[in-house]
Amino acid sequence: MRKLALATPLLALVAPLLALAPATTTSSYAAPVAPAPSGVKVVEDCVRSVPDPGSSTPIEICYSLFKPAGASRRHPVPMIWHSHGWGGSRTTDPAAFATFLDSRYGVLSFDQRGFGESGGHAYVENPAVEGKDVARLIRVMARLPWVRQDGPGDPRLGAIGGSYGGGYQFLAAFTSLERRGTPVLDAMAPEITWNDLNESLAPEGVVRTAWAAALSAASLPTDALPPRVYKALVEGAATGTWPDGSVPGTEDMPTFFAQNGPAFHVAQGRRLPIPVLFGQGTTDSLFPLQQGLANWRSAITRTARRHSIFVAYNGGHVLPGVLPRGIDVTSDPCSQQLAGGDFEALSKRFFDEQLKGRRTGLRGYGRLHLATPSSTCTTVRSPAPTAVRSVGTVTSPTAAGVPLAYEIAPGPLRLAGTPHLTGTMTALGVRSRAFYGLAVGTSPVDATLVQNNVLPVDEEAPVVGRPRRIDLPSVAVDVPAGQKLYLLVSALSDTFVGMGSRAPGVITLEETQAHLPLQSP
Repeated sequence: MRKLALATPLLALVAPLLALAPATTTSSYAAPVAPAPSGVKVVEDCVRSVPDPGSSTPIEICYSLFKPAGASRRHPVPMIWHSHGWGGSRTTDPAAFATFLDSRYGVLSFDQRGFGESGGHAYVENPAVEGKDVARLIRVMARLPWVRQDGPGDPRLGAIGGSYGGGYQFLAAFTSLERRGTPVLDAMAPEITWNDLNESLAPEGVVRTAWAAALSAASLPTDALPPRVYKALVEGAATGTWPDGSVPGTEDMPTFFAQNGPAFHVAQGRRLPIPVLFGQGTTDSLFPLQQGLANWRSAITRTARRHSIFVAYNGGHVLPGVLPRGIDVTSDPCSQQLAGGDFEALSKRFFDEQLKGRRTGLRGYGRLHLATPSSTCTTVRSPAPTAVRSVGTVTSPTAAGVPLAYEIAPGPLRLAGTPHLTGTMTALGVRSRAFYGLAVGTSPVDATLVQNNVLPVDEEAPVVGRPRRIDLPSVAVDVPAGQKLYLLVSALSDTFVGMGSRAPGVITLEETQAHLPLQSP
């Protein structure tokens, strides 16, 4: 990740982390990976869309359109729609899309509002703003005589892209479902994207400071974010909580992000009835694995799930796992197992089946395929817990101290899914916080987080003997014989830097039960 000029105290706070952070590991289609396909025609253009809120000036949304060789009115082709991650811009080199262009797919890649050559500010996939942008681009593709059409204004259309480039896919599908009664997308392959932005950026209201700062920094070169969002990030760093407007003069981020993701549409009773190839990062600490699993569970219909595939790979939005200590691995064993290649190769076969009706022998539909830290692939039907293990009393200091490891069970074990804790909590301090995750090791001394993630507990006021459920990060891991599964509890987290307790104290969880997604070896 490129280090940018610091514009706020929040960015200064996390600058050391940003300087160390590796680039996002996703199939971004942003760099040429093959020679440019011959006979491809490229058109660079822009379409006029709605003004930013509070403005009367229309905004231009710019795109690159790639027409493959042989596409014509008599021989129309399906389209693949693409967009970039946060802080990026569209892909203009046809070589980056050679996999699709060589197979007679058209491609359209566009700059999202606030980035690249497109104007305006980014309202982070708001249906009333970016929703209008994607509708304009759908209209462009629907008017191309060489694009296969399923009906008036309905091009045969798949979509690719990661992170913010996954967010536009859900936006386009849900807004067209709301407006037309059916999503204009026929299939899509979103990677490392979100279900609920508020929950992603601030679980339990505790700000993922490192990523809030990184996203803010990435938007500075084009002044992409509205000023109120920058202001909110400073407020979050100062107060230690996600601003909700309850203090006069502060921003209200839950309201700003309320409609900006699948969780909102699901709450309105919408489900997508189309096949989806989900890609999510197991070591992703911004949009972690459970965000993708929430989309699998709720954003598509039960019937659509039977025609969909979920793949989790080691990668995503990754920061160094320093405190608590995590792992450093990049691999995609599940795409290799399913398609003999990477996620792009899997996407190609998926679209060949869903957009062209070709049988490619692709398997794995209706299942979750989750990568482990040892780069094996575990396949399950459900991520739900299947077993309970007693942990006893779990205690954590809330302001300082080394992470503490509590034994859950010895190996061999196989976990794949979403665990949680239950117990009775006592915390006598004010704004008591601690961070919880699963770890593996031979002893508490060398126990290492399974896939880099922790989730916070935030107790605003003193509590005594309160029943509490604590969500833990979703995982996939094999615990070999000779090692043990631990619950790791830490007063501090480098992902939530500066977001620990506001006063010293202790959080105690008694009669702790670990609810685990144990699978048969």
